[in-house]
Amino acid sequence: MSDQNHTDPPSDFALRVRALETLLSERGLVDPAALDELIDIAEARIGPRTGAKIVARAWADPDYKRRLLENAQEVTEELVDITGANVIVLENTPDVHNVIVCTLCSCYPFRLLGMSPGWYKSYAYRSRVVREPRKVLAEFGLTVPTSTEVRVWDSNAELRYLVLPMRPEGTEGMAETDLEKLVTRNSMIGTGRPLTPGEVGAT
Repeated sequence: MSDQNHTDPPSDFALRVRALETLLSERGLVDPAALDELIDIAEARIGPRTGAKIVARAWADPDYKRRLLENAQEVTEELVDITGANVIVLENTPDVHNVIVCTLCSCYPFRLLGMSPGWYKSYAYRSRVVREPRKVLAEFGLTVPTSTEVRVWDSNAELRYLVLPMRPEGTEGMAETDLEKLVTRNSMIGTGRPLTPGEVGAT
């Protein structure tokens, strides 16, 4: 279930999109540079770095974390406009592990996390994570202790969820900008964990 599939050939859909982009560019209807800029905004600037900023601030500032858990909509809008969908932040703890899904389609907080990964939209993930969440998480390389309750939250058109992962050990005293680098997209979905400082240094 891992999304580490960059060696796979492009899907038929991806090939059709690429062909359409090429055709529109050749006819002068689309500026390739402008298109690249839009993709960069969606993938890198809007998210998942926006979500990472929120998580890092919550790790570093207890009052911000309290406000975030009490009224995520108001707090997240301090960084990005998420008009149209209510947002709830779910805190992972040693006792509870949260994971999000959209069982009907692929509702996803893209303004916080960037473009949704292909596996999130797949029928396999949408159907299986509800029935057998521990097994699905294990396929992502995430083993949740049996003593920890796994809660699956179903997003919809009016409601989006963001997982607040547990802060990695050994990060006391780190600046927020450095904490942001530890936050992964999957850790904010609940299918992964944040990086450790050592893992960031190794990348």
